[in-house]
Amino acid sequence: MVEVKHLSKHYGRVLAVDDISFTANPGEILGLLGPNGAGKSTTLNIITGYLSSSSGSVEIEGCDILKNPKEAKAKLGYLPEQPPLYLEMTVKRYLEFIFDLKKVRLPKKEHIDEVMEIVKLSDVAGRVIRNLSKGYRQRVGLAGALIGNPPVMILDEPTVGLDPKQIIETRKLIKTLGKKHTVIFSSHVLSEVSAICDRVVLISKGKIVADSPIDKLSEVISGAGMLSLEVEGAPSKVKAALSSVDGVRKVVNTSGNQYTVYYHTDVDIRRGVFNALAKADCPILSMTMGGLSLEESFLKLTEGGED
Repeated sequence: MVEVKHLSKHYGRVLAVDDISFTANPGEILGLLGPNGAGKSTTLNIITGYLSSSSGSVEIEGCDILKNPKEAKAKLGYLPEQPPLYLEMTVKRYLEFIFDLKKVRLPKKEHIDEVMEIVKLSDVAGRVIRNLSKGYRQRVGLAGALIGNPPVMILDEPTVGLDPKQIIETRKLIKTLGKKHTVIFSSHVLSEVSAICDRVVLISKGKIVADSPIDKLSEVISGAGMLSLEVEGAPSKVKAALSSVDGVRKVVNTSGNQYTVYYHTDVDIRRGVFNALAKADCPILSMTMGGLSLEESFLKLTEGGED
């Protein structure tokens, strides 16, 4: 578990991180999403202890990163955007070096072999890192972060610069890690966050503007759910029936028999809608739950987009 409480970071007069608080739970993949310059990397650098905060605190598995840095960092695996690799080493020698550096107490050969198998590096174990592709170098950096089996993994833009095949492979690997580790990764790519994470913390201009499960983000932003309907009947009759349902905020006849119903998210209106339209003798031809797309939600919060 990672607990971030009222975190702020000043660079002179510039406030890069502004009173951020969130918790990443065990076994959760948390996406830190925001446009470039939003404060994502600064937040991750503070979480890992690379930077100190101006105020606030970070606890890794109950250990404060500033008060007990050695103990807290032992519980972390960190992959920065540019992995700091020793290019003249072979993959296996580099991981052995990281193993010794971290003073891991697990069986050395078995543990390194296991990590290489997890990140699919076994076939290049004897190759010099300098001669590997960017995708493989990224895997080497991830393998180094996994040495010692830390309970928390921090990944900063882990797919930047990778080709589509490598991106898909990295996403699969991160989802696999989420089964055994708490994973926090940063990204400005919406499709990546929606494909990988369980929850998203959306940051804009150093502030958290949304904290929600990925499938509920648009509802959190708009404060309403949406229901798309195709209904037979006179529009005035259909709208009157729908408006009578508890929890309905607004009914819009988009075209012909098509309607969009906006409702309060704490109410499931589907049964009420069915009963109201059946009573009005207006058959439902289709009913689809829906809301703002992730892209629309992102733009609305980070750029002040319209409803």
